Amino acid sequence: MMNKVIISVLIVLLLFGGVGYFLGKNQKVGQGTSLIQIVAAEDFYGDIAKQLGGNNVHVTSLLSDPNVDPHEYESNVQDGIAISHAAIVIENGDNYDTWMDKLLSASPNKNRAVLIAADLANNKLPDNPHVWYGLDNIRRVAAKITDTLKQDDPSHTAEYDQNLAKFDISLQPLQQKMDLIKAKYAGTPVGLTETIYLYQAQAMGLHVVTPIAFEMAIAEGNDPSAQDVAIASDQISQKKVKVLIYNEQTITPVTTNMQQQAEQHNIPVVPVTETMPMTKHYQNWMLGQLDSLERALASSSSHS
Repeated sequence: MMNKVIISVLIVLLLFGGVGYFLGKNQKVGQGTSLIQIVAAEDFYGDIAKQLGGNNVHVTSLLSDPNVDPHEYESNVQDGIAISHAAIVIENGDNYDTWMDKLLSASPNKNRAVLIAADLANNKLPDNPHVWYGLDNIRRVAAKITDTLKQDDPSHTAEYDQNLAKFDISLQPLQQKMDLIKAKYAGTPVGLTETIYLYQAQAMGLHVVTPIAFEMAIAEGNDPSAQDVAIASDQISQKKVKVLIYNEQTITPVTTNMQQQAEQHNIPVVPVTETMPMTKHYQNWMLGQLDSLERALASSSSHS
């Protein structure tokens, strides 16, 4: 499938005069104005890039459908065309969006900046590519995007610095909410259907009791062992978890059963997603999930 996509991309490029046609053009040109073309593999990185670049950038996010499992995404010809125009590309890396590397290889450009979030993250959990759930990691990614914008467009340096400062301030309510949850609920046993929420759960001092092997298997699209499934199920049926945090974009019969079990035992279920809902920005997406978690923890605590 990927080879067909790459071949299709190259055919379209050749129809416009070859790869050199695009790479020789001014990559800031878009919609008749001089805009820096940015392509983000995931919509939350695209949203952050737009906040930082303001009116000086045009951002295309390739993976933005909250109904699509990011692990099963298949790129298309339009994705390849977008990357061929891009001056800056942002991907997660760490084997999360390997399809991006193939698209980049199909459209080589030594002048294009490729930012890999997992390589920039300063607080990366082992074998866990979901680095955007860590606020420290997002700050590092945002700083790198800003540095790249300033290198590409030094005439707007002051504006980019202001946008970064504004972005950093906008993360404060998230940090405050996490600190509040930690102060009230640190040590509370919770269940996770997969590893995505470990970045925030651990930062808030929540006690994740679901077997890590179970979480990793679900995250990687594998079947967890029967023993780990039994342990995770027993933790719910015996009410050893106060809240179940459920990735609603990585669903299997096993995780659906966990969700149903939790509801049957009146254990609050908090849904989280891998991609950002289309009506949200990174900040209110994350804050909304934290608000839901806080309410669930409060409800569980009141019934203890």
